[in-house]
Amino acid sequence: MPQGRNRPSPFMLFMNKLVKNDQLVITLLAVLIGAGVGGLAILFLEKIDLFQELLLGISGSLIVEHIQNLPTWRVLLTPTAGGLVVGLFLYYLMPGGKAKGPADVIAACEMGGGRMSIKEGVFAMFASAFSLGAGASVGREGPAVHMGASFAAWVGEKLQLSRSNSRVLLGCGVAAAVSASFNAPIAGALFAQEVILSHYALKAFAPVVIASVSGTIVAHQVVGNVKAFELDAYQFGSYLEFPAFAGVGILSGLIAISFTLSVLSLQKQSNKIPGPVWTKPAIGGFLVGVIALWYPEVLGVGYEATDTALKGHYGLSLLFGLFVFKYLATVICLGFGFSGGVFSPSLFIGAMWGGTFGMLVSMMVPDFASDPAAYSLIGMASMAAAVLGAPISTTLIIFELTGNYTLTIAVMCGCVMATLTSDQLGRQSFFLEQLKQRGIDILSNYSTVVLREIKVLDILKRQGVYINVDASLSEVRKKLLRAPGGVVFVIAHDRSLYGAITWESLPEDIFNATLDPLIIAADLADTRPPVLQTKDNLEVTKTVFEESGYQQIPVVSATPDRSYLGCIDEREVMVAYNNALLRKRRQEQGSA
Repeated sequence: MPQGRNRPSPFMLFMNKLVKNDQLVITLLAVLIGAGVGGLAILFLEKIDLFQELLLGISGSLIVEHIQNLPTWRVLLTPTAGGLVVGLFLYYLMPGGKAKGPADVIAACEMGGGRMSIKEGVFAMFASAFSLGAGASVGREGPAVHMGASFAAWVGEKLQLSRSNSRVLLGCGVAAAVSASFNAPIAGALFAQEVILSHYALKAFAPVVIASVSGTIVAHQVVGNVKAFELDAYQFGSYLEFPAFAGVGILSGLIAISFTLSVLSLQKQSNKIPGPVWTKPAIGGFLVGVIALWYPEVLGVGYEATDTALKGHYGLSLLFGLFVFKYLATVICLGFGFSGGVFSPSLFIGAMWGGTFGMLVSMMVPDFASDPAAYSLIGMASMAAAVLGAPISTTLIIFELTGNYTLTIAVMCGCVMATLTSDQLGRQSFFLEQLKQRGIDILSNYSTVVLREIKVLDILKRQGVYINVDASLSEVRKKLLRAPGGVVFVIAHDRSLYGAITWESLPEDIFNATLDPLIIAADLADTRPPVLQTKDNLEVTKTVFEESGYQQIPVVSATPDRSYLGCIDEREVMVAYNNALLRKRRQEQGSA
């Protein structure tokens, strides 16, 4: 049989190159995921309206006047019955019987290789929509983030993408969910990078931005370019107010810490209440219903009351009362097991607290103080920044939600001071504190110690696909076709690593068969590929994988000759890390 008969055609080689071009594939998927998640986010919001119409008799965010006119029994019964339905739903259908949110997305990104369950995503979306429809004092951003990430993870699993690419898709799903839910494409992209991925590597940044834009476009086509809050421009009273703005931030940081600890503490304490676990949300719903008899503004997302505070239409006593009772209502709902997020409640609590502070300042120094409503804006930004642990993206979300850039530096000051206060007191974001309660400390020395204990040499098993520097072009193509990581390592005659060849690095005319005798592997190799040495640990390895986008990294000796020893696959790193964590926890439990 002639040798050329089994040779792939130039077209097939070209298509193979396109498929193996990770950046191109991820970019195209980012567009599709952004559009898909944008549609799901709109569907989620419509489900909230549907359940709210069914349970409370009104849809949309303007519900306070309607609630005030409802009979007492209905205000009490609706969140109570809603809590019972949510409790039963979570207990029987959701693995673990608990609500899901951004904390689960972070855990999947950091430890699960970007893998999540689409089934859990769908169930969590339903539970959260029903919770909000019943009037639970929770947010809608957490469920939207979890839903977007679950959808993106499902796509990555179906396409059998690498763990690195699956994590990027996770960020794309989160960005699209935030941007579509809040009409905030810039903040959506930065939220995914700052909170979920925890880095701004270019490989991930471009697809995440594209997904965020795609999700926003879909949302605009359905609901239009609508901002959550329509505000008049605020004016500075005086630059001498900046100590007061910083004070708002510092106190917001303290309130955020108290809020987080209160929720987590109540979650523990509610489990000790006698009776089936699925009854706990009903108990919380009843208590929130009691609060709503006096303060109906606490029910649901609370955008109506937040908008009213930002326009300066509340007096001092009502601002303070709403601050206290929205705080209590949200702690109760999350502590007793309702499904929902913390961002919208943080905006509400911060706006009321900031407005209260602003009114006190204006009473003490009326000639120099800004409008108290300006303090509401700074307060809600500062509170949300500290709760989410994301001062950059929170600042941008506030600007995109309000369209008001007048107080840019004041809002930035408050957000930074709030986050700094929380950090200096040893506290992390609400999501990371949730994970700590489960025994997962993403930022602690515990994880770092585990990563540093394992050396590259401990997990080096693969020889990898490699080729000599003087190998022909046809040999390079054959090697690439069977390279599992889409990379072939080029070895010099002295066994040192010369470079690496990937499909992305090949020029277009590489498929011209007449070039076969003219080009060798050395001509095509990237002579500065990412490398690991045997002395490196998993902490270094994890960073190299995240920044390079390679699925396999070559390992060389620590000697000057850089002898090629093999390669490490990204999956092996995650498996070794997870196994080491499990062993360490078993040892600690055994010695306890």
